[in-house]
Amino acid sequence: MLLAVTLHEAAHGFVAWRLGDDTAYRLGRVSANPLRHIDPFGTIILPALLLLSHSSFLFGYAKPVPVQFRNLRHPRRDSILVAAAGPAANLLIAIASAILVNAALALPGQARDWTGHTLVNSILLNVSLAVFNLLPIPPLDGSRVLLGLLPKHLAEIYGRLFRYGLFLVIGIIMIPPLIGRNLGIDLDIIGWMMDRPVQYLLQVLTPLTGLH
Repeated sequence: MLLAVTLHEAAHGFVAWRLGDDTAYRLGRVSANPLRHIDPFGTIILPALLLLSHSSFLFGYAKPVPVQFRNLRHPRRDSILVAAAGPAANLLIAIASAILVNAALALPGQARDWTGHTLVNSILLNVSLAVFNLLPIPPLDGSRVLLGLLPKHLAEIYGRLFRYGLFLVIGIIMIPPLIGRNLGIDLDIIGWMMDRPVQYLLQVLTPLTGLH
């Protein structure tokens, strides 16, 4: 989890730095050190609250990497690349984990079992994080990608949602499922949106593991 969240945020900062904005680099956020990215509420308190409330989806976030989009060489195009860098990092970790499952099979006994389970969990976690962050709900990365793709007048309208971003995400994660449980129906909107992309990516990665 620490590796997934840390490299996700560091990737945002690294791509922004390479595309002209060194804000994150100067603040030491292009780093694999988890302590530079942990947000007390988003990384610790919020996941704990969701766990205690028996939420169907465990959600958390690291301290957002600061990016001055106007400093990018091509702000509209480059903002899409910066936003996509985080989910891309998670997909790369998932691919590396899938390949390493083959190496884990050569380990003896309990070491093989522990390493294999850990790598499989890494695949599931990173694929889920990549898909979740690409949802077009502010302030998730997918909303930044969509903002850069929309015509300017639509982007201005859509951009107004960003001020409510965190409340919007938490509300969609927690409130509909809670209402659904009381009504006896499935209102897990995030689950609906994520299920098919996650299953597809897992099917693509499975051959890399050597498992069937």
